[in-house]
Amino acid sequence: MAKKSMVNREVKRAKLTKQFAAKRAALKAVINDQAKTTVEDRFKASIKLAALPRNSSATRMHNRCQLTGRPHAVYRKLKLSRIMLRDLASFGQIPGMVKSSW
Repeated sequence: MAKKSMVNREVKRAKLTKQFAAKRAALKAVINDQAKTTVEDRFKASIKLAALPRNSSATRMHNRCQLTGRPHAVYRKLKLSRIMLRDLASFGQIPGMVKSSW
């Protein structure tokens, strides 16, 4: 089981990412639009983007297992770590999945 503080940190990052997503997208659009905006406007937009909270960036988020909080070996589609996926498959909790054995 992961530390509660680490799981809470990821929850906070997800909340901040959702909160600042529109603002970040607007600033990035200004920065990337070289044809219509001046160099000064693009520079001001980049300063505003840098002033936003660091944890509001989507690249700061990390996938974690929904059951244990484990940060490594997490399947994106199921949001489960490999260990929990194997345990749930062994107990027959995941429809259509059986543990491989030969």
